[in-house]
Amino acid sequence: MSETMQEFKEFAKHLSDVSGKVIKKYFRAGIRFETKADLSPVTIADKKAEEIMREEIMYHYPDHGILGEEFGSHNKEAEFMWVIDPIDGTKSFLCGAITFGTLIALLHKGQPVLGVINQPALNEFLIGDNFSAELNGVKVKARDCDKLEEAVLLTTDHLNIKKYQDIKKFEVLIEKVKLYRNWGDCYGYYLLSTGFADVMIDPIMSPWDLLSLIPIVKGSGAVITDYHGNDPVNGTSIIAAAKGIHHKIIELLN
Repeated sequence: MSETMQEFKEFAKHLSDVSGKVIKKYFRAGIRFETKADLSPVTIADKKAEEIMREEIMYHYPDHGILGEEFGSHNKEAEFMWVIDPIDGTKSFLCGAITFGTLIALLHKGQPVLGVINQPALNEFLIGDNFSAELNGVKVKARDCDKLEEAVLLTTDHLNIKKYQDIKKFEVLIEKVKLYRNWGDCYGYYLLSTGFADVMIDPIMSPWDLLSLIPIVKGSGAVITDYHGNDPVNGTSIIAAAKGIHHKIIELLN
């Protein structure tokens, strides 16, 4: 399957390029947004970027399935499934912050075999296959960290910890680590996988938020589970961290 995987990697880069061109056109352009049923914002950039990726997938791989945040599922029983989030971090995008990105996952029989974080504003393409991770063609690795006292901890939204998990235990973790920041959404996992942070936590996530992250984080040498230490594939939350401290975080938060 190595030749096929290389082909899929090249196609994932193509999807990132075509969606990135759309997104760049609207970034910091003062566009309006709509509010979805879950009260999250969506813009024309989200919709147009997902539309073009869906069109490319259906043209090049008509037998593959698609699950997208904005337009739902297509051919959901397919052996291969592309899972796409056109703009992960739409709030950041709307505020002109550079921490948003496009998430692309390829699943084979329900398991993520390829993941992408593409950041059009930074021209950075991060891809992983569970065994390695590359940023713009150069291999990257999560850094070693064995002590919580030396760790950089990230999350997307502190208020979501309070809403969905045990905030008191999380605050104990904050007191133990070296540095705590809300550099979140996909940017947090990018920082973890490229060796600039040690822990990234999201207390609530959807499939299009998390599936692409698994092959990247694993490929970088870090550990990724749900909030309770279980397989993240069917989870609704994420704890990603350096190998040396992941188990300590699971124990502390649960």
